[in-house]
Amino acid sequence: MEASFIFQFIILIISVIIHEVAHGYMALWLGDPTAKYEGRLTLNPVKHIDLWGSIIIPIITTLAGFTFGWAKPVPYNPYNLRNQRWGDALVAIAGPASNIILASLFGLVIRLGMHFSFLSAEFISLASLVVLVNIVLALFNLVPIPPLDGSKIFFSIWGPLRYSALRAKLEQYSLFLVLIFALFLWQFLSPLVYMLFTLITGLPLA
Repeated sequence: MEASFIFQFIILIISVIIHEVAHGYMALWLGDPTAKYEGRLTLNPVKHIDLWGSIIIPIITTLAGFTFGWAKPVPYNPYNLRNQRWGDALVAIAGPASNIILASLFGLVIRLGMHFSFLSAEFISLASLVVLVNIVLALFNLVPIPPLDGSKIFFSIWGPLRYSALRAKLEQYSLFLVLIFALFLWQFLSPLVYMLFTLITGLPLA
């Protein structure tokens, strides 16, 4: 149990860092170099660790039966983005997309390893954990609650100005809303996690 906890924690930290770096690179690609100038386009964990999101919340959620957390948000200036209409949404979706890509790559390794019998059961178990953690990160971040990525996508689709007052109000209680969702409402997304895990790996999720 202790070893499993440590592996989940390490996988989570690496995954959330990749998630945040993906935001930064998308912003850079769209014309905003803020993350680059602040030294955040790196996989060095020191640059990304957040006390609550990278340590406290991961410990609480892992003990509660699932693993979730985040790194320090990568800064970007939306006014520097070339695409003012969809730039915010594109930067937001880059994070969950990086987690889905990571899950898919490890899922492919699992499928090939199972088919050609060149992977140990221990490695398949570890790779499955990578897939699971990244699926959870992607889906959780797509929930339209500030400051999660889904809220930026939602407000970009429905018009950034139309719901600006609502967005500002929700952002005041963002940490509280995220904790409420994680502890009480996440269970309703669990079937989707199971489905995606099986789709990506070809294995049932125990």
